[in-house]
Amino acid sequence: MSKRIRQYIGIFAAVIAYYIIHEGAHLIAALYYGVFKGINFMGLGMQVDAYTERMTNMQLGLFCLSGPVATLLFSWVLILITKQICNSKSKLFKTIMWYVSLAILIIDPLYMSVLCGFFGGGDMNGIKLLFPEIAVRIISVVIGVVHVIAIWKYLLPSYTKSFQKDNIHGE
Repeated sequence: MSKRIRQYIGIFAAVIAYYIIHEGAHLIAALYYGVFKGINFMGLGMQVDAYTERMTNMQLGLFCLSGPVATLLFSWVLILITKQICNSKSKLFKTIMWYVSLAILIIDPLYMSVLCGFFGGGDMNGIKLLFPEIAVRIISVVIGVVHVIAIWKYLLPSYTKSFQKDNIHGE
């Protein structure tokens, strides 16, 4: 399989993984609170819809916080298992996990710190019922910076070395 095909598959898998983790957490929260309404498919994305009018401010805040918290937790699981991923013999699996790691580490901190102001707020609309928006944005920036450093100092060298090893061995 060509490198380009693996990259496309990796990007597609990253999008799917992000939605499963982020929106899956919203789905679990909506089901827990008994307010699940449906799943809306929009362009390239999807969104779990809930009967927000049936929720308290605390429930709505926790519902909205569940997605970013799930991706944050999963991002650190991916960092912790990077060595095992990079030991895989499958270039396709490593490529998929590289792109999944990038998506999971970057999307929510970027959205919660900067982009939410340009796209109607999204999860921030509920989270700010629990915490001041400026605090959430600052924490998101800090998390984003830590994630970029983790990518630059740990993930990138680990994956680069792993793929170079594959090329040396002719795999």
